[in-house]
Amino acid sequence: MSIKIFVLVFSALIIFTRPKLITDHHHLSARIAPSPSKSSSIKPFIPPSPPHTTARSPAAESSYSPVPALFVFGDSSVDCGTNNFLGTLARADRLPYGRDFDTHQPTGRFSNGRIPVDFLANRLGLPFVPSYLSQSGTVEDMFQGVNYASAGAGIILSSGSELGQRVSFAMQVEQFVDTFQQMILTIGEEASNRLVSNSVFYISIGVNDYIHFYIRNISNVQNVYSPWLFNQFLASNMRQELKTLYNVKVRRMVVMGLPPIGCAPYYLWKYKSQNGECAEDVNSMIVESNFVMRYTVDQLNRELPGASVIYCDVFQSAMDILKNHQLYGFNETTEACCGLGRYKGWLPCISPEMACPDATGHLWWDQFHPTDAVNAILADNVWNGRHVDMCYPTNLETMLHT
Repeated sequence: MSIKIFVLVFSALIIFTRPKLITDHHHLSARIAPSPSKSSSIKPFIPPSPPHTTARSPAAESSYSPVPALFVFGDSSVDCGTNNFLGTLARADRLPYGRDFDTHQPTGRFSNGRIPVDFLANRLGLPFVPSYLSQSGTVEDMFQGVNYASAGAGIILSSGSELGQRVSFAMQVEQFVDTFQQMILTIGEEASNRLVSNSVFYISIGVNDYIHFYIRNISNVQNVYSPWLFNQFLASNMRQELKTLYNVKVRRMVVMGLPPIGCAPYYLWKYKSQNGECAEDVNSMIVESNFVMRYTVDQLNRELPGASVIYCDVFQSAMDILKNHQLYGFNETTEACCGLGRYKGWLPCISPEMACPDATGHLWWDQFHPTDAVNAILADNVWNGRHVDMCYPTNLETMLHT
């Protein structure tokens, strides 16, 4: 089948499954470059770390190894191959995905290279965390961590259902509980409790609850919940799942906020942005959601004895990159490296012929996902606030030393 026929078939699917706008009129914000208000948390610019390495072992890049394992929950922002095993349109198991990864092959990561948790695994002296569904060995293979994340998944069970199969956040937590029970049967309760309580749990989920649920007005949700009430609903569900993790001895958690998806190529195309303006309606909901989630994390730290939960504001970090993109080494802030249509936001990345020759100058890899160069910057900020202090009440490195 020729690429033209494939694109036509795929475009038909996308037209019927992509989110509808909340309103017909176009509320566009200031140009993509404007930054949030100045604050003391914005640091002088420091050149970002290299986005990836080549032949070295991941652990060779480690600067610190305080934890036995890294466990990952979330959506396509951190999926490392879960959806390769599911019947879904949301898959990244073909080139050009992974072309700049260490192996130069697609792995299921929605990026040209590494995702944020790959860089953090290196910081922790751990190997890249494998997908839960890729595990076919013994529970011992999971002692250094497992990635349960699934592209298209959300906090709400039905979010992303039009894409096909996915593993919701609640189901991911259930998978971990099963893993924990297997650990107890293998090494005993005391050793399992010690391993889990000293490990880091990274959670990056919630954006699909907007892209594939609220914005599409599934189940007439907009008439039932205002954006503010919907944000509180999501936070309440997140709170319950984090408490479930706490009840199985999880103590160190990193909760990631949502990115400015109103600036993503898909929404620039959908809202017919003239000069790269972000979609204000979308970003306003994201800002509110992040505010509520940060408050929820603060409450959990007060309520759960021994817990150390940090909240990382991805929106803040991403907007700093957008504002100072030239200092960070980026020259393309609106157009994706891979896709079709204006801003390459109309059709997703489905063929190597659709990709730019060099992604290093791009912020966006495809319609919704950043390049691995951006992922490296975000990971630096989570680790020690290298460029922007985006994590509260502290960064991951400081949390682990406390």
